[in-house]
Amino acid sequence: MSYSRVSRQKQTHKEESGMTDCNEPVFEFQAHNGKKVVMDFEGGDITSDAGAMFLKETDQRINLLQRFSDCFEDHRDPDLIEHSVDHLSRQRVFGLCLGYEDLNDHDDLRRDRLLALAVGKKDVMGNDRLRKRDQGIALAGKSTLNRLEQIPPADETSRYQKIGYDPDKADRLMTDVFLESHASAPKRIYLDLDNTDAAIHGDQEGKFFHGYYGNYCYMPLYIFCGEQLLLCRLQSSNVDGAAHAVVEVKRIVEQIRSKWPEVEVVVRGDSGFCREPLMRWCEENGVFYILGMGTNARLDRMIRNKMNKSHSRYHVTGKANRRYRGFWYRTKETWSRKRWMVGKAEYLEKGENPRFIVTNLHEKGNQKLYEEIYCARGEMENRIKEQQMGLFADRVSAEKMRSNQLRMYFSGMGYILMESLRRLGLKGTEYSKAQCTTIRTKLLKIGAQIKMSVRRIVLSLAGGYPYKEVLRKIFENLTQAPLPCLSG
Repeated sequence: MSYSRVSRQKQTHKEESGMTDCNEPVFEFQAHNGKKVVMDFEGGDITSDAGAMFLKETDQRINLLQRFSDCFEDHRDPDLIEHSVDHLSRQRVFGLCLGYEDLNDHDDLRRDRLLALAVGKKDVMGNDRLRKRDQGIALAGKSTLNRLEQIPPADETSRYQKIGYDPDKADRLMTDVFLESHASAPKRIYLDLDNTDAAIHGDQEGKFFHGYYGNYCYMPLYIFCGEQLLLCRLQSSNVDGAAHAVVEVKRIVEQIRSKWPEVEVVVRGDSGFCREPLMRWCEENGVFYILGMGTNARLDRMIRNKMNKSHSRYHVTGKANRRYRGFWYRTKETWSRKRWMVGKAEYLEKGENPRFIVTNLHEKGNQKLYEEIYCARGEMENRIKEQQMGLFADRVSAEKMRSNQLRMYFSGMGYILMESLRRLGLKGTEYSKAQCTTIRTKLLKIGAQIKMSVRRIVLSLAGGYPYKEVLRKIFENLTQAPLPCLSG
């Protein structure tokens, strides 16, 4: 392929017109089939994120980001505010949904007319900015967004940090959105608890080394119900992963029961959550649990006969074999009572693979308890990957834990928005179960030309866009979904 060259003809024309200080290059490539191939920069306003309009439409259906902005307290001088907290939080959340994980990205994004439209700016051109140097730039840059993220506790302000936030309100909002997503109360819900690591690469507050993960990290606690996020709590890694589980489960269950008093709540978690305080709280408050439990010599003896039979069957068939046994069990010191255990005696090619769960569910069948109910919690790991990798919840490089927790809230709101788009907009399509990254790549990162007049803003997509039928279905689904009733 030949090299590209700047078109001398157009450059000469601009020089003759007195435009030498703002020349736009034109690249003339090799001719194709006798026709010139030219690339210029005269397309006007073009965006690569036209799908953000569907995020905006989804947000209007669940009223998420307006309520999220209500979790902040703004102590700035109203006469000097150009970017409201609502606009700042929307810009940050939409940016994460569109794949812009770093604040530095917003120094370019602040000129994007489409993002300004999605955020809700009245003047998407930015002509109403106070400073002349900012005119033509509608959105906030990295420094303004950074001051938002580095906010101090609500009772402290400084010259540069005059916005506070209330984490309790943000926590309640997540559960409110979950409750509102159901037309009627379900008979039973499962609250899945799990921890993961968020690596630390600096000298941040709460920095500790974790032996299991093999690095310095935070160990956030997540709670999901199905695909819906109910909690993202940042924790230091020097505490037990279940240390705050009772407090968080208690708050969420009380909030859920205030609307659904008859719903059955089942708490699921791996062996890291098999702790006496959590199980005792569940038993005393009418909450079911099904939790993994690490093996020990006593438990191994309880399923030894089953394991021997699985071993013998494996040598006959050459295939993995598993058997189950239920029994009452109590630890020597840590448990306050006997509890029902289910042991899985499994023999694989690599050898014995014993597994145990403890539960107060009254379901019949040990195999059902383990395979159908307990193992279903494994899907939560995919949701955490979406949160951590797809919505960048592992970006915890701020100095203070409070700031890193706010970053997790931004990521969490982004996940809730993407999950709502999947649940409301993508139902009935081939992408109804797609990961957030797939939705972003195929349905949000769309090039479009922006045409603005006095009466209309037109977004013109490519005629050959391959997923236009999916977009049509999303639009139909979202516009048919009812708008929330807003008070005030």
